[in-house]
Amino acid sequence: MKNRILNCLLLALISLPALAQNRHSVSGYVKDNKNGEGLIGVSVYVREAETGVVTNPYGFYSLTLPDGKYTLVFTYIGYQKVTREVVLDGDKTVSIEMTDESNELAEVTISTQKEDENVRSIEMSVNKVEMKTIRKMPALLGEVDLIRSIQLLPGVTAVGEGASGFNVRGGDVSQNLVLLDEAPVYNSSHLFGFFSVFNPDAVKDVKLIKGGIPAQYGGRISSILDVRMKEGNAKKREINGGIGSIFSRLTYEQPFAKGKGSFIVAGRRSYIDVLAKPFLNSDLKDSKFYFYDLTAKVNYQLGNKDTFYASGYFGKDVFGGGDFGFGWGNATATARWNHIFSNKLFMNLTGYYSNYDYNLGQNQNKPDAKDRFDWKSKIISTSIKPDFTFYITPNNQLTFGGQYIYYDTRPGKATFVSEGDMQDISLEPRYADESALYVGNELKFGDRISLQYGVRYSYFRSLGPATEYEYADKGKGIRKEPVFPGTEYKRGDVIKSYGNLEPRAALNIGITSNASIKASYNRTSQYLHLLSNTAASSPLDVWTLSGVNIKPEKADQVAIGWFQNFQDNTYEASVELYYKKLYNQIDYVPASDLLLNEYVPGDLLFGKGRAYGAEFYLKKNKGRLTGWVSYTLSRTERLVESINNDDWFPARFDKPHNITAVAIYELTKRLSLSSNFTIQSGTPATFPTNRYSTGGFEIGNNYNGLRNNSRIPAYHRLDLAATLKSKRKLFKVGEGEWVFSVYNVYNRRNPFSVYTRVNEDNPLKTEAVRYSVIGNFIPSITYNFKF
Repeated sequence: MKNRILNCLLLALISLPALAQNRHSVSGYVKDNKNGEGLIGVSVYVREAETGVVTNPYGFYSLTLPDGKYTLVFTYIGYQKVTREVVLDGDKTVSIEMTDESNELAEVTISTQKEDENVRSIEMSVNKVEMKTIRKMPALLGEVDLIRSIQLLPGVTAVGEGASGFNVRGGDVSQNLVLLDEAPVYNSSHLFGFFSVFNPDAVKDVKLIKGGIPAQYGGRISSILDVRMKEGNAKKREINGGIGSIFSRLTYEQPFAKGKGSFIVAGRRSYIDVLAKPFLNSDLKDSKFYFYDLTAKVNYQLGNKDTFYASGYFGKDVFGGGDFGFGWGNATATARWNHIFSNKLFMNLTGYYSNYDYNLGQNQNKPDAKDRFDWKSKIISTSIKPDFTFYITPNNQLTFGGQYIYYDTRPGKATFVSEGDMQDISLEPRYADESALYVGNELKFGDRISLQYGVRYSYFRSLGPATEYEYADKGKGIRKEPVFPGTEYKRGDVIKSYGNLEPRAALNIGITSNASIKASYNRTSQYLHLLSNTAASSPLDVWTLSGVNIKPEKADQVAIGWFQNFQDNTYEASVELYYKKLYNQIDYVPASDLLLNEYVPGDLLFGKGRAYGAEFYLKKNKGRLTGWVSYTLSRTERLVESINNDDWFPARFDKPHNITAVAIYELTKRLSLSSNFTIQSGTPATFPTNRYSTGGFEIGNNYNGLRNNSRIPAYHRLDLAATLKSKRKLFKVGEGEWVFSVYNVYNRRNPFSVYTRVNEDNPLKTEAVRYSVIGNFIPSITYNFKF
């Protein structure tokens, strides 16, 4: 396998043109002159050579050219163009700062990438949403939310109002790799899915990759949500925040060491419990229901070639009342070192720690209580990840690197006390590690054709100590029983290993100066699985590792699309077709028991899936009116032995039709209006096909045994918002704005689920019941400030 990877690397190098002795490099960083933040995706164009590159996630670029005099043109939508003359008679460093364009209404934009980047870039199945845009969109209770915003993009859905996570092109919520400064976030939701863990005041860049996944990413089979935090204002001290209906925010940024470093600290805390306390009776006066989080980042430039970054997140949700307690939270820490070995070779070395835990219990803090229950669970991952970029020529870029991850999972440490008698029902911890090597090459052939290809090899090991059981199948689709005794493994023993080769490829063919055809293929593997047999994932769902009885999930996806811009890049449009095959998909036997079950593999079923569809997207980038409209036509299906008569059935999150529209109108320099509208097919559900009577009761029955044989009513919703900037300076130095919003304007009671039950007044009748999480319109007011 090592030989295969080496051969791929040699193939990339053989394809490189010979480098003459009189070629030199010009490189540097591109930053925002207002706050010193590195700008991602800035176009650096060489006028004389008619070639160029874009800056990487840290704002770095590099170009290798023959000796001569050149004009470098730096362009970025929303910023003023910068031109620099350079005489390239040796390696040169040209770092610049770019300035925001004036706030003229005619220059309003909703994108900060290169104007024709969607057409020229090799990337496809990628959506970038600027924080400036997200902040202007209507939001639940007036609070900007990243996860809810990306659900308005093509190919992205959620199973219902308040559901945790999101679904992308036929994948469940656990098949999305959510990264915060490269550290994975295992549960991205606060308040059971109503808000995300990402503080918008601390977020710099958001990218959702749905297909054509580059070789440097691995570990999930559906999508990558790459969230980058701000580095902190390196120019001056800055304070901003907001006071809203449900929580408040405060962010502090400041430079230090004479501008060589900067930091940012951002915090949020909800206060539903504080507002509700006066209205709670004596039985509920001690109730707790709130969340908080803290985000921080620091960076320091060690020299011209070295920059160090450290960032972290800590958040918690707390619920309970009286003797009952329930809570969950994430903690991440990331350290990164950027080093420039030469004008051509850039390295980023990342180390991270991520911990997701939850607890549930009764009388947890009363050790003398006769009846007590305490359950804690967590998953911890630590990693080291070196990434290299070699800028060989402006038309040839090589990326390579690797990653090592160590997993420590604690599925359940639980004890209960009944009448003073304690029993320990804990599950044993599980350990594993994952290693990966990757190499990728991006080539440009003239001005119209570009090719990106690469390969990733991942290797997973399930490690001891642990006890593994074989399972005897009692029958088709029935719970399998463990065969005793199990096999004991000691610490350091390799219980089971898996290796997977994951090729990736993407092609862009320019048809005209403003239109292109793109195609991509990627294979991905996933060794970590979320076990959930509920309608939507919950904080109590169990993360488990691949091993003897659970194989890695895999997916193959192909996509092809047409991309075109109109009217000087004012409008951009695209149509993408995709087909995805999924392997080793997990399902469950009837009445499966997933919590604190030592023999949970016996409750699992395995099958395959397929997802296919078309995504239509039209976006307006410039002018007083901006926004987008998208329509997704898709199907998501599963095939699992013993379910649905061994035939294909729609997955729980299958939504064939999904239409979204976002509009932002700059009425004046002080007032902007916005709206969101979405209409989606209802999710599948399994309903009785007939009924029978017994003991004076009517009991529903699914005669044909079909899974998801019907659908709940369609989901649709309209939201409106207005943002009014204060006319006067706040305390003579700051800025303020009021945000007025209405969520679910026309009072739609969208169903989260529909279930059947026996009528309370007449047991001979059955009835369908619609359960709605939000059944009314929700107005809100938020005040944002900045100093």
